[in-house]
Amino acid sequence: MSPNSQNANPLNWMNRMVSEPYYLLHFLAFFSYIPVRCSAAQVLSPPRSAHLLHREIQALLTFCVLAAVKVRGKRESWEAFIADTLFFKEIFLAAMSLVLDYHLALWYALAFAVIYIIAQQPAYGGLGTTNQLTPLQLEALLTEGNTSKFWMVEFRSLSTSSCIRSSSFFPELSITFSNKNLSFGTIDLGLFPNAAEKFESPLGSLHQLPTYMLFHDGAAISRLPEMDFQAKIFDSPVSKTSLRHFELDKLLSII
Repeated sequence: MSPNSQNANPLNWMNRMVSEPYYLLHFLAFFSYIPVRCSAAQVLSPPRSAHLLHREIQALLTFCVLAAVKVRGKRESWEAFIADTLFFKEIFLAAMSLVLDYHLALWYALAFAVIYIIAQQPAYGGLGTTNQLTPLQLEALLTEGNTSKFWMVEFRSLSTSSCIRSSSFFPELSITFSNKNLSFGTIDLGLFPNAAEKFESPLGSLHQLPTYMLFHDGAAISRLPEMDFQAKIFDSPVSKTSLRHFELDKLLSII
């Protein structure tokens, strides 16, 4: 079974939902609407109850359409899909509670804000064939090891949402292309913030991550996002398609 299919396994997601605080708190917040809705049905007038039901049906249909659009997105990972659907859920839940009572809507808004403050969405759990490296380890591999070897390195920080949303791309790439002459490594710049300049990867902030670099003969020969001669970074969202920039399939035919 591929890593992607394991990540999309419903049983795997159910296990993460009850074991990860981020998912568990969102789950509890969502299902808290059910007892609130049942209690409100007993006190609302028939016209207002019918109006609320009409809005709920509209919200559900809109949510399903948005979720279908996101799941068909070729650039999406499951982490990105889950993050976006949870965000849509929060908007619609706050909107429905606003129909009931604005105090309830404020309570949900506060609850969602607290969830994002105290809990972080977990990154993709698989490593593929990637090596977790420190800057010193990578420097040693590039200068003292087999310099004819290619190294594909991801610079990331799992404290940023962009790195979490794209966290499955690199492990899946490593499984497809890793061999004796092409290895994959990851450096967490949240732990080693000074490593970016050492490897000619100028960084204005962690929100510019992830950055991918291909090394050969101890030097970087390609990177994504690209950078011009003035060290200006051409920022663009990372996707599975954008990683074709490195043309690793052609590289395999050479090595």
